This record gives sequence, C-alpha cells and structure tokens, in this order.
Amino acid sequence: MTVMAAAVTAVICAVLTLVIGAGVRGRESEYRREQATTAALQLAYQIKRDRVSAQLAAPDKVDVQVLNDRRMVIAATPGVRGRTPMASFVPEGDSVYAAKVLCPPTGLSGCMSVVAFRVYQPGGDWTVYAAAKSIPWYVNSSLSTFLVSVSLLVILLAALRTWRTVDQTLAPVDAIRAELTEITARRSGHRVPVPENRDEVRLLAEAANATLDRLDAALERQRSFTSDASHDLRSPITAARAQLEEALMYPEEVDWPRTGRSVLQSLDRLQAIVTDLLELARLDAGKWSDTEPVDLAALVTIELARADRSKRIVTHLQEGVTINGDRLRLVRLLTNLLDNAERHAETRVDVSVRREGDTGVLEVLDDGGGVAEADREIVFQRFARLRDGRDRDAGGTGLGLPIAREIAKSHGGDLTIEDSERGARFVMRVALSTPRRHDEPY
Repeated sequence: MTVMAAAVTAVICAVLTLVIGAGVRGRESEYRREQATTAALQLAYQIKRDRVSAQLAAPDKVDVQVLNDRRMVIAATPGVRGRTPMASFVPEGDSVYAAKVLCPPTGLSGCMSVVAFRVYQPGGDWTVYAAAKSIPWYVNSSLSTFLVSVSLLVILLAALRTWRTVDQTLAPVDAIRAELTEITARRSGHRVPVPENRDEVRLLAEAANATLDRLDAALERQRSFTSDASHDLRSPITAARAQLEEALMYPEEVDWPRTGRSVLQSLDRLQAIVTDLLELARLDAGKWSDTEPVDLAALVTIELARADRSKRIVTHLQEGVTINGDRLRLVRLLTNLLDNAERHAETRVDVSVRREGDTGVLEVLDDGGGVAEADREIVFQRFARLRDGRDRDAGGTGLGLPIAREIAKSHGGDLTIEDSERGARFVMRVALSTPRRHDEPY
C-alpha cells in the first residue's frame, strides 16, 4: 500500500506540473497576442492620422510591418525592416482582422502568432502585420526548473516516507521469517511473533500460528499413531516368537500342531493390523476409485446375504436411498459396524436405511451394553479399545471404527454414536446423490 501511495504521489505531481505549465503557457500566449494586437491597432490609428514613420517601435518580442496597397513594406520594426512581408494572408471579405500561427513567418525564425489588420486608405487598403513569439510547451526554462524541482522534492519526501513505512512494516516480517526457519519436526513448538498493530502483517502472523497449531496437532497424532501401531504390531510378533523359542527349547515335549495354531493366530492378528493400517493410509492419502451411485438398501441386503451372523439381524430398509461413493469402501464401513455390533450385542442387531431430507442415513443398533457418552469419541480414536471390547475380543485391532468414520468423512458425511434406549447406535449420514423433490414424501 505504501509503494502504491508513493506511485500515486508521483503521478499527481507530474499531472499538477503539466497542468500548471499548461495554464501558465496559456496565459503567457494570450498576453503575447494581446501585445501584438495592441501594437497593430496603434499603427492602424497612426496610419489614419498619417503619422507612420519608417522605423517603428513595438513591445519587446513583437515584430510589426506596415504594407501599402501594393504589398510593399513601408514601415517596420528593426528586426523586419527592409524585408519581404512576413505573411501573405489578409482579412477576408469585409473583415478587418485575421490571425494565424506561422512556423516561421517570412524573414523570422520559430513559430509565431501573426495578426493582420486591414486599414482603409483612399488609394487602396493597407495591411498591418504584428507577430509575437509563440510560447513553447515548457513556457520557459526557469519556470520548468522550478516546477520540476518542486515535483522532485515532493516525490523524494514521499519516497522517504514510503521507505520508512516499508522498513517498519518489513521488520515484523523478518522476525516471522527468522522464527519460521527455526521450526522443524523436532522443534515444532515455536510460534511467530504477532505485531500489535492491526494490519495485514498481523493477520499473516495469526494465520501462520493457526497453521502451526494444526501442524503440531497433526504431528502429535502421528507420533501417537506411530507409538500405538508399533506396540500393536510388536505384540503378536513377540507372542509368536516366545511360543517358537519355547517350543525349540523342548522340541520332544511340544504339541507342534497346537503351537502352529497359536502362531497362526498371532500372524492373523498381525495381518489384520497391517491390512487396517494400509486402509487408513489410503484414506489419509485421499486415494479414490471411481465413484458410482450406491443404493444403501441394496448394499445392506447383498452383504447380509453373503455371510452368516451369530446374532439375529433385523433390517428396516427404505428403497431409493442412493449416494455417490466407492462401493467397496462402503461395504467395508458396513462390515466394520456389523462386526462391532455383533461383538457387543446380546441377541439382536438392527440395521436401518432411510432418507432424512437430502441426506441418506445408515444406522446399526445393537442390544448390548452401549457406549458411555464420555467414550463416544474415544472409540473412534485409532487403536483405542475400551475394556469391554478387549474382554469380548482380545484379537481386535482397534482400527475398525476409525476406518469406518474415515470412510464416512471421505464421502462428505460423518459417523457418530447417538442416543438410544439400549445398546450402541452408530449412525452414518451422507448427502444423497439425487436430492428429494419438494412433492416427494419423506
């Protein structure tokens, strides 16, 4: 803004200089023409009274000639005496006055304003010419020097003010830059200084600090995720290694089929964790397959028909609830919710699909003990497992529900736990691919 102000000041100074110069030039040109006209009128009066001498006097920078009826110069100022007529034009018709700018008049140099007067004489009309120097665009060197000097002075003062303002403005920017260079993944707790004044630099510092806050939160989640993943990956590996080492110490006394099954269980848990980690990595990277319209009711019907469940599944499906998405990932979301509900249900799991306005809703409700309100967000944290979940399934990964929520978010929706009379009620809401018409009932 300060640089723009300096530029505007320079432009204004230039415009004012030109305007003042043009005004002064106009006044000076008008004054010169008036001098020439006055001198010509005085000669016309003298001609009428027969008082014209061969050598005429005129104001400074004005040249005058008197021509008789035969266009011969009979009187003139010293600069044009004894020369041919300085002009050839004469007033037309009954007019007694004419004026032109000649560049130059005959016998003179430079552009001049020439006025011509017709004077009646019995033997024939005489002509009086008066020429005044034209004013150049710069008027005169003194005035031009003065105007340019004033303009340069004003521009210099504006530039100095701009430099000072820019220097004061860039000082906090340099402090912000210096602080940002100190921030690394290991030293991420730094924040840039925020100037006290309310301007764009302050807004920039606040935005930078907000970005650093988000980066710190992301780094903390990454560190926590890495720690939890390392622990969960190490557990099945350690268990399998301990079993094999014990078996090798007493090979004759070991039930090898039983040991093999135990090792396979550890490997199955390890494979499940790695599979879930890969899925989370794909979701975090935003890698998508081509989307397609997915009918939620049809998807639930097909998936329930593919596998038997240990608990009774009761469906409440509304037809025509269609969303745009990745069918395989939506199947993964449904499967994770059903596995979780089956793990905690006593006898029954209810699956519902319905339309709410322009939103499609998929709901999975079990008749188990439910989730305490304080734990409703904890269960969506990666590797988080409540005590009841660990007791019911010690081989779980703690990634099923986080994956389900990430899939819902990747479809522009969300997955939450809502209130219910009994059990845990997981509800996914995603915008429909075809919004409801106004005349269509809910």
